Amino acid sequence: MSIFQDQSMKDILQQAYESLKFNRSRTALTMLGMAWGIATVVLLLAYGDGFDRAIHSIFATFGSKNIQVYGGRTSMQAGGAKAGQQVRLELDDVDRINANVPLARMVMPTCGTGMTIQHNGRQISTYTVGSYPTFQKVRDIEIAEGHFYTADDLNQHARVAVIGSETKTKLFSGTYALGDTIRVNGTSFTVIGVAAPMMQEDQSDINRIVYIPYTAMGDMKDCQYPNSILMTFEGDQNKTIEKQIRSTLATVHGFNAADRRAVYVFNKMDQVKVFENITLGLQVLLSFIGALTLGIGGVGLMNIMLVSVTQRTREIGVEKALGACKKHILVQFMAEALAITFTGGILGMVLAYAVSFGAGRITLYSALAKNAASGDIQLLISPQTVAISTFILVLVGLVSGMLPALRAANLDPIEALRYE
Repeated sequence: MSIFQDQSMKDILQQAYESLKFNRSRTALTMLGMAWGIATVVLLLAYGDGFDRAIHSIFATFGSKNIQVYGGRTSMQAGGAKAGQQVRLELDDVDRINANVPLARMVMPTCGTGMTIQHNGRQISTYTVGSYPTFQKVRDIEIAEGHFYTADDLNQHARVAVIGSETKTKLFSGTYALGDTIRVNGTSFTVIGVAAPMMQEDQSDINRIVYIPYTAMGDMKDCQYPNSILMTFEGDQNKTIEKQIRSTLATVHGFNAADRRAVYVFNKMDQVKVFENITLGLQVLLSFIGALTLGIGGVGLMNIMLVSVTQRTREIGVEKALGACKKHILVQFMAEALAITFTGGILGMVLAYAVSFGAGRITLYSALAKNAASGDIQLLISPQTVAISTFILVLVGLVSGMLPALRAANLDPIEALRYE
């Protein structure tokens, strides 16, 4: 009976360990190459994920699932009407959209204009918008102090206001604003809330906006014809929803539903989908680059294992003469290759987490806007990134170890024993 017939997997792994221990420097350098490769894969994938999160965060600030409709001017004939007719939105259009666009949610009119805001001798000119209480949720306005106006405020024409963070700073200069009074174009309003700072580009006045109930705005300005109709929607059928909106309004206002200039439908999901495609392409490219980098480490591993097979040819011949079959030799060399691969992989993961922790935020949108930290890239390593990286590592390890292991297993024992 061959001494190899009862050899356990533990014995084979022990042999692999002893072989790696014998060539410590070579093993360490090969592991370092694998560690560098897997760290590169993980960090590149984390960068791609971070870029995707940053883009979605930027669009979320401005309402990625919002649709806003503005009246325009016809550019096509419809029935007996000539092109060039103005289309003015009506309050009844809100009910029409609710009735005919099933996926539209929180449909509301907006009525706003630039106004002078005053308090204790200080004043600023800024945009003031009147709408429904659901405006806060649709626009994702976070309230830092107080609260947003309510349905009761809307029904009672309450003269209450929520002011932007910059408006609060300029008018109140650090003092408490809630419960105090401001004058909006000469009309007194009570401050009931202060909005948290939002992402703001240099030319934007988003943190100066004053929010008041639609009915209160209607008491100061003719809001029979809203500036726009704002809504959010369910699902991802934004194009279908846009088509339904145009069809609904075309029937009432007498324009061709295919006339895109009759009403402007501002749909941010179009831009989001473009950036999603860009992000997906970036992630695929980074994954490919990372896989190539790890592949270089795999080539180094294959080279080292081929050298090991050559140096141990006589040893392999002795083992075969003592009864070792191809399977034993194959498993022995595959175990050595996979031991290097997985040890290097663990070291690479540790290195990737260390770099991710040390890098912190990588500037992206904050270079262009204020309060835009959430629009920067963070190298957060997700479980999905770890799973993909591990799969690539295992694949590279198997491919790199298989060729040398097959070469060792297929050596002719007589020729191997003659090898000097």
